[in-house]
Amino acid sequence: MRSSLQETAAEPLRDAHGRSITDLRVSVTDRCNFRCQYCMPAEGMEWLERSAILSFEEIERLVGVMSGLGVDSLRLTGGEPLARREFPRLASMLAKVPGIDDLSVTTNGWFLERDARALVDAGVNRVNVSIDSLARDRFFQITRRDALPKVLRGLEAIAAFPQVRPVKVNAIAMRDYTEQEVLRFCDFARSTDYQVRFIEFMPLDGDRNWEPDSVLTGAEIRALIEARFALEAVAREPHATARVYRFADGAGEIGFINPVSEPFCADCNRIRLTADGRLRTCLFSIHETDLRGPMRAGASDGELAEVIRDAVWRKELKHRVNEPGFRAPPRTMSAIGG
Repeated sequence: MRSSLQETAAEPLRDAHGRSITDLRVSVTDRCNFRCQYCMPAEGMEWLERSAILSFEEIERLVGVMSGLGVDSLRLTGGEPLARREFPRLASMLAKVPGIDDLSVTTNGWFLERDARALVDAGVNRVNVSIDSLARDRFFQITRRDALPKVLRGLEAIAAFPQVRPVKVNAIAMRDYTEQEVLRFCDFARSTDYQVRFIEFMPLDGDRNWEPDSVLTGAEIRALIEARFALEAVAREPHATARVYRFADGAGEIGFINPVSEPFCADCNRIRLTADGRLRTCLFSIHETDLRGPMRAGASDGELAEVIRDAVWRKELKHRVNEPGFRAPPRTMSAIGG
């Protein structure tokens, strides 16, 4: 076993399929003040005990270990990350980790009006806001919270800072729901500086109601849009999850994240750390690697790096959602982190 982090840092973090791992998603809490139907049940959630959740210092340490292995992009998620007390302070700590060049946040937007300036001051440079409908009653239907006006104010608050770009709006694409939202979101993208992205509904919902037929595919949404607006494809960047199109007249962009109908596993560069310190090498992993236990038992940075490297080497080739025998992971989306 290597004796120090410095020795392991000379080698890039790669899996057995030759993919270089540079993107880390960290869930800072499993709690959320919304109850979105594609994510959580309306009631009955069992939250992690406070002692089970990584402290700010533990998160900082693990991010530092992984940055030493080549991770340079960090996204903070939840649950709802801004629901964690003093979250901007954590963001500030992580922005200062050597090697982290990109710090972003995925949020439901509820706390953005309050925290926008603090996040910018902390060093956050990109934000994704989850909004599944631009109609107040339908937003309530999907989130079980009457929160759309507050979320839109939060979106405006973070967009007021030009150093936070791009600001992306994520909408989960569900059959018999999202069809009515598509053109509203097109008008939204065309009249603002936000990039709207439709994300195919994945089998990670708390009620376990997902079925293949419940997925409204990116191709179907694109067809709905192109019946009214001409679109032009934007070149896909390596490792990008979204296929991005610009409106041909230059008024805005629309993105499609199609993990079900068009998996992008071949060049996946992402790993995830749960709020209780488990490393997940795929969103749909059945197995996790405990980092909290060894860390609290006194493992050195070099020893943690070896555990991480070994887990990443076993990273899944693909998620197999569309294949016979697919098993959804035991954790739901809120417990994994977006």
